[in-house]
Amino acid sequence: QVQLVESGGGVVEAGKSLRLSCSASGSIFSFNAVGWYRQAPGKARELVAIISRRSGTDYGDSVKGRFTVSRDNAKHMLYLQMNNLKPAATAVYYCNATQEPLDYWGQGTQVTVSS
Repeated sequence: QVQLVESGGGVVEAGKSLRLSCSASGSIFSFNAVGWYRQAPGKARELVAIISRRSGTDYGDSVKGRFTVSRDNAKHMLYLQMNNLKPAATAVYYCNATQEPLDYWGQGTQVTVSS
């Protein structure tokens, strides 16, 4: 069992940056995939960024070139650097770790981007 806790969300103006952190209670180094998802009000949860053992790193189309996912295996941490934020990025951001068939989620952290 792995617990994930996100932090770093907040209110920021458009064009600014935020860095989200996800702390895992144990090692997620060997997991099939770790990443970030987000859910805006009234919308489905969508992929933001993922690090997959099979296919490497990938990003949602709307964040490519502006967001960067990284990990610190020694500290059991996952990060999401978000630059040049846009109001459309307003959502709850969730950390995810998958070790099939198990799927772990954090409680989410709110990011609000004002125009």
